[in-house]
Amino acid sequence: MVLAGSIAIDRIMNFKGRYKDLIQPEKLHVLSVSVLVDKLQRSHGGIGANIAYNLALLGEQPILLGAAGKDAEDYLQKLSQLGVDVSHVHLSELPTASFSVLTDLDDNQVGGFYLGAMGDSTTLSLIPWKGKNALAVISAHDPDAMRQQVDECVTHDIRYCYDVGPQVTNIVAEDIKAGLAKTELLFVNDYELGVMAKKVGQPEGKVKNSVPVCVTTLGKQGCKIEGNQVDGSIEVPAVSKAKVVDPTGAGDAFRAGFLFGYVRDLPLEKCARLGSVAASFAIEERGTQEHSFSLADCQERYQQTYGEKLGI
Repeated sequence: MVLAGSIAIDRIMNFKGRYKDLIQPEKLHVLSVSVLVDKLQRSHGGIGANIAYNLALLGEQPILLGAAGKDAEDYLQKLSQLGVDVSHVHLSELPTASFSVLTDLDDNQVGGFYLGAMGDSTTLSLIPWKGKNALAVISAHDPDAMRQQVDECVTHDIRYCYDVGPQVTNIVAEDIKAGLAKTELLFVNDYELGVMAKKVGQPEGKVKNSVPVCVTTLGKQGCKIEGNQVDGSIEVPAVSKAKVVDPTGAGDAFRAGFLFGYVRDLPLEKCARLGSVAASFAIEERGTQEHSFSLADCQERYQQTYGEKLGI
């Protein structure tokens, strides 16, 4: 599995309030909001690296394809020690990308992303995996690189999963259409799906049914699996007994769990359940890579939650 995505240093902030109490809808044209941050944490992150981290915890040995600054050498060493192949990570002269996110009491988030070294991502190609039966996961990073990697997958018959994530607001409609055209698996959250549908000028239902499998994550409500190769709609609840400390990175952990099952040909419902279990460990710690678990831990929590064995 090749993970094309961002590698970043996260600044995670929380405040004891709610955005809905701070924002005046009638004055959005002059929006000016300042909050007193209650907690601040600097941690390793980036969507591609987060997915790789969680896959490594499960026992996978994913290949990470991305760009980082020389200030991330210790970070890459940590991932390598876990079992992530970082030999395809480009070391840039620019600083490592940075994501700053501010979370309220309702787990709503507003974030900002500094591209940094990720601007070198266009030099990173998926062509080396032509003919190797690899699954490429094109997750959120530099929009130009994402389009290049989609084109490479289509041209060279490389299987790929399309996971635009928060970059959906920065990707033009034609690039989104190209990504949807040949993907075998689409990951979105409910908000991203709405933005995507608006950009391509289609109803959400039509977007979901344009791909073989569409997985829409719904936060504490779990996820929904649809698509033109899915019989009806499969709804999978989240792990309800998990203690929510910080939701940042939960979606990346979910993707890792889902993909771990997917490449092992587990039924889609089981893939989603494993994803929910992996996410439940992530939200119990502050930061995207501060949690730890093993496949055995996931198997145990899976059985406790869903009343059946995972079967791996």
